[in-house]
Amino acid sequence: MRVNRILLSVPLVVVALVIQVSVLARLHLPGAVPDLLLLTVLGLALVYGHVGGSLVGFGAGLLADLAPPADHAAGRYALVLSVVGYLAGLAKPENGRLKSATGPMVVVVAAAIGSTLLYAGVGALVGDTAARHVGLPGLLFTAALYDLLLAPFVVPGIMALARRAENDPLADTGSAAQTTDISSGWLAGGTGLRIGGQRTALGGLKARAARARVARAGRIKGVKRL
Repeated sequence: MRVNRILLSVPLVVVALVIQVSVLARLHLPGAVPDLLLLTVLGLALVYGHVGGSLVGFGAGLLADLAPPADHAAGRYALVLSVVGYLAGLAKPENGRLKSATGPMVVVVAAAIGSTLLYAGVGALVGDTAARHVGLPGLLFTAALYDLLLAPFVVPGIMALARRAENDPLADTGSAAQTTDISSGWLAGGTGLRIGGQRTALGGLKARAARARVARAGRIKGVKRL
């Protein structure tokens, strides 16, 4: 795994875990808890691919297993997030661009449901039947709902940061490709919203290109006259 990926992933995972434990876990919402750590892994996996997503997921899950007040066997959540990160990385588009938010939304819902099922399944193997007493259907529904509501505020930002750390041309603010950046596709494609300043930036680029063509044409005509 590249050094720049590690330098970005570690602080993002740590911040997500701290918020998860100190804020989200204390909201006492019915059913599941919004999984900010899962959304962070998904955002990185959609940029890094299946291998990077699996590694980030394993590290994030292991950190969650060891952080208090963890009450389960170490390695359980690491296994879950490693599998989820790998599968989410397979959904990474080849050209790195998303024109619709439908794909990432499906990934979020599938990851929320799949991680809950896998966590409960691993728990059943080691004798933990807490999910059975709480009610698995309710956990699945609330986990998918909470993560889906939180995802638009987390995943696009994570993906944009990962793109910049990768020195990806899509993250260059001076490039026309910014209008179809993978993170802005979440907001613009699926919700109808537009990122502020995109039209202005495109207009400025077109105006500068037009002035350059006029100046070049003037120099060519001047040479012909001589």
